[in-house]
Amino acid sequence: MSYLFDQPIDRRGTNSEKWDRFDPDVLPLWVADMDFPSAEPILEALRKRIEHRVFGYTNEISGLREAIVDWLEERHLWKVRLEDIVLLPGVVVGFNLAARTFCSANTHTHRDSEDLPPPHDGYSVGHTGSLTRPSPGGVLVQPPVYPPFLSVGRNAGVPLIENPLLPPREAKAEAGRYTIDFDHFQSCLKQKPSLFLFCNPHNPVGRVYSRQELERVAEACLQTGALICSDEIHADLVFSDNRHIPIASLDPEIGQRTITLMAPSKTFNIPSLELAFAVIPNPELRNRFQMARRGLVGEVNLFGMVAAKAAYEEGAPWLDEVLRYMERNRDFLQKVVQERLPGIQMYCPEGTYLAWLDCRELIQKAPEQFRNGTANYFLEHGRVGLNEGTTFGTGGEGHVRLNFACPRSILEGALIRMEKAVRRITRPACC
Repeated sequence: MSYLFDQPIDRRGTNSEKWDRFDPDVLPLWVADMDFPSAEPILEALRKRIEHRVFGYTNEISGLREAIVDWLEERHLWKVRLEDIVLLPGVVVGFNLAARTFCSANTHTHRDSEDLPPPHDGYSVGHTGSLTRPSPGGVLVQPPVYPPFLSVGRNAGVPLIENPLLPPREAKAEAGRYTIDFDHFQSCLKQKPSLFLFCNPHNPVGRVYSRQELERVAEACLQTGALICSDEIHADLVFSDNRHIPIASLDPEIGQRTITLMAPSKTFNIPSLELAFAVIPNPELRNRFQMARRGLVGEVNLFGMVAAKAAYEEGAPWLDEVLRYMERNRDFLQKVVQERLPGIQMYCPEGTYLAWLDCRELIQKAPEQFRNGTANYFLEHGRVGLNEGTTFGTGGEGHVRLNFACPRSILEGALIRMEKAVRRITRPACC
């Protein structure tokens, strides 16, 4: 069926985090969810389950793992085993659990089971793939990045090590896009982080990293012993001329050193149903990860499982259609920024439905107007809700993040408001 993505759906008064945060006259383009109706197969599967009318304690639903495995192979050319999958209530839960399991000073030092090897200093993978227990180490991240990344070290009680991305304007960076500073990356790895927390596709800058970049990252981590925890929640949201490559799919040895986190939540706009999953090919890593969740991280939601199975089995046509719509929105947004928002630069995202807008040139014209933050300026003078760049850490100052997964009429209305707010600075009224 054809979905009417152009038709706005009133989400105010529905306890929507996105729409109920601001006053009714604000157009919110901030938190990463879509303003589009869910795929009909998902809705039908939920209706059918609701009609049963009994919602007792539930086992994992049959066929869910098979649907995930088939999706990963068809969509990403990645073959995983059913037993590699660990269901989780969310990706943020997953990477915090990974940090606490493999980095934390509170990591158990006794034998938890006969299957686990005794403790050693650092990680070491032998020819059989066995993994020794780590000593406490830091978490390496690449800001500007999704804000929950920045609290992972603190949550685990270990240092947060930063390798800031190179912005497009820097000489070593490729024109028009952010890149990884590999020289600094190597320096960071010398600090012996236990975990590299990777974001691909990258939120907020929209990079979909190339095979060459991924190979360099993976090789550096293999050489220094850092595990990779790859947040790939936006893996399915990649625009034409780009392809997402799961870093764990590069090579079996890399797969044995990687925890990959994915979810249908961003792909199919079902985050409130709270289902994600980790792919952990290494059985010892997987065992430790599972043991660390005991008594703390519960099982996943029944309706999340129902929706995920339907999405992965029958949701591809909806996804293909929504990707085409959002790509047109992205291109329209970039054109408006270039032609009507002087002082703002947009780095065209290769994936995600999030635009990273550099407003620093505009801010230089009237810095006092932005003393309360860049997003706050557009909220106050444009009545548009955006994410403040500083919340994404190093490199975020003077930026805002804009979510363009909405009907074109909402996007157009928000950009008209932003244009007026920009003109207050670039074309001030005569005295």
